Parts: sequence; C-alpha cells; structure tokens
Amino acid sequence: MSVEINVVRQDGRNFDELRPIKITRNYLNVGEGSVLVEFGNTKVLCEATFENRVPRWLYEENRHAKERHQPVRGWVTAEYAMLPRATEDRNQRESVKGKISGRTQEISRLVGRSLRGIVDIYELGENQITIDCDVLQADGGTRTASITGAYIALKDAIQWGKDSGFVNMGAQVLKDSVSAISVGIINGQPMLDLPYVEDSSAETDMNVVMTGSGKFIEIQGTAEGEPFDHSELVNLLKLAEKGNKELATLQANLYK
Repeated sequence: MSVEINVVRQDGRNFDELRPIKITRNYLNVGEGSVLVEFGNTKVLCEATFENRVPRWLYEENRHAKERHQPVRGWVTAEYAMLPRATEDRNQRESVKGKISGRTQEISRLVGRSLRGIVDIYELGENQITIDCDVLQADGGTRTASITGAYIALKDAIQWGKDSGFVNMGAQVLKDSVSAISVGIINGQPMLDLPYVEDSSAETDMNVVMTGSGKFIEIQGTAEGEPFDHSELVNLLKLAEKGNKELATLQANLYK
C-alpha cells in the first residue's frame, strides 16, 4: 500500500494499526452467548438470546412452506443501544423519550444484516436468535465493535441450540465469520480504526463489514469535507481488509 505517513496519531499508533482489541466470551452468567468486546476505550456488551420460535410474519411464511413441503427458516436479528453515560455527557434513555432515534435503528439493522450475511437461516431451523448490543463506553467505532462481538455471541448461541437439541448437530448454520472496522482520512492520511477524536475530525470516514474469507458485506462511506478519489478509496479498503483480517484471526483464536 503506497501511503505516505504524515500525521501523528494522538495515541501513538501507526496509521495501519488497530487499537488494543479484547474480546471476552461468557462475560455474563445469563444468555445463550455473551461477549464483552473492547476496541480501545470503546466497550460493548453483546448478548445472544436463543428462542425456539420465529416472528409472527415468518411463522406464517413457514406454515405455508410446510404445506408445500418446502424447507422452513429461522431468523437472526439485533438491537443496538447506548447507556446514558456511555459518552462524556449523559444522554436520556430512548425508552424514556418514547422514541428510538434514527441512528439507533440504522445501527441495529446494520448489525442484523451483517450477521444474516454469514448465516444459513434454513440450517438454523425454526428458531430465532436476537443479539443485544449495548454500548457501555463509547470512543468511536461502536457499530464496528458491535458487529465484531455480535458474531461471537451468535456463534456461541448456535452451539447452545445444538447442544440443547433445537438445531441439528450437523447443521452448517454459519457460512463464515464476520467483523467490521472503521477507516478514515485525516489531513490527507488514510487511517485504520478511528477513536472519537479522529472520527469527529475526519475528512472521510467509512465503516467496512467483511467476512473472514475476505468478502465484503457492507461499506458505509461518506466524505465529510472534500470528496475522495478512487485511489483514496482503494487505500481505505486495503486498510479495512488488513484490519478485518486481524479481527478474524482474533475471533478464531477464541475457539482454539
């Protein structure tokens, strides 16, 4: 990657270096999968709930599928939220406001899409797994940390479903792993894994969701200042590929 280093990061990292990453499985005593994921000072608790049922809309679809002797499918979804003091100033709980913000809905859907991108919902059977991603402390990259941790919670919940007899033991529910990382351009310098102080000042910022095998699931990129050109886009995607490859290795090492 031909990138000239011309910006010193506040935390001393190289432009292509992840923050310290820590993933703790079985963080809670409840839930069919629970994970604390830490990207530097960003901390997200991901908890999986396995249910031997599906949403009403899918129940009706499956009922008709059974009548036609077709396979039925399960569902994987996610919900994202931030604790009131996840940031420097306290934010009122959305449950108290009585309205979920557009940002919360958008990230919840992103996490759900990212997980479904690597799940065979027919192999899951007529079951639903919900991943709750609660941000305990926010310092940039909360959605990318949520996706990275949610995959581990999902994997553990699927194994719980197999051990409990709800999912066929030989079912190949997971087709791949999934992780996500942020990249951005600051003072002309592409950088990997942005904390808040960098994200808030980036000319361009991007969130990239990838599978462990190196395929893209979603790319969210915006020019906050000057538009970016093709070469800058290529450099950002190369950085994201590098970061996601390292995250995939960390995820895999949890099961060795």
